Amino acid sequence: MLELTNVTRRFGANTAVDAVTVSIPQGQMVGVIGRSGAGKSTLLRMINRLIDPSDGSISFGDKQVSAIKGRELRDWQRDCAMIFQQFNLVPRLDVLTNVLLGRLNHRNTILNLLNIFSAEERAQALMALERLGIEQTALQRAGTLSGGQQQRVAIARALMQSPKVILADEPIASLDPLNAKIVMDSLKDINERDGITVVTNLHTLDTARTYCERVIGMFHGKVVFDGPASDLTSDAVKMIYGSTAENEISEAITSTSIKESSETEKAPAMSLASAEIASPA
Repeated sequence: MLELTNVTRRFGANTAVDAVTVSIPQGQMVGVIGRSGAGKSTLLRMINRLIDPSDGSISFGDKQVSAIKGRELRDWQRDCAMIFQQFNLVPRLDVLTNVLLGRLNHRNTILNLLNIFSAEERAQALMALERLGIEQTALQRAGTLSGGQQQRVAIARALMQSPKVILADEPIASLDPLNAKIVMDSLKDINERDGITVVTNLHTLDTARTYCERVIGMFHGKVVFDGPASDLTSDAVKMIYGSTAENEISEAITSTSIKESSETEKAPAMSLASAEIASPA
């Protein structure tokens, strides 16, 4: 169980995350939605301890995540893998080596300094790439791949950490609809087949409904919605995005689905702030 209790993060006078309390059972796939600046990315970065909470506590099982330091913190960041919007690969290194970097916190420092990986680790990395359908890119430089391929490499690297939790910070925000679907299908497959908890920030409402059994909506740093995707009604969306009747937009515009134009034209209108939803956080 991943538990956040009254978690707050302040940046000077600005409160980015405001007294958030949520419990996420092991094996759940959770989508976090909200406008740009709602606190979604800050929340995930606190869970991974890339930044520290100003107040409150974060725990995973019997581990007080918000209090650990040193080796314990490195172990947590191994068990809680982070996938970023901009991939965070090393462009000049080949794909296989980028994936192998996910093993660094499992190995001793000397092997890491010498960049020595075992045959078993290399086979494991190739299996991760094969699972994501990009094993043919193993010897290419990561910087030569498309955005969708790079994101799949980042997911393969996360798998190499043997994580208990995967945090995905806007993993499809910069991808076209086809690659967005491939990436979300991959995360869902990992969640269902491996039982790994997945928490992902999303802008697209149809993606949250399609892939996430639970949706957390944030507005001005607070959780204003927490429930099954089936309860994500128009009224709930208006509350999450702070939208008004004057800002009507078709939800199809934020869609990652690949649809025929006739279907898109029939999509229901919903009151949302278009600029906030369409642009990355």
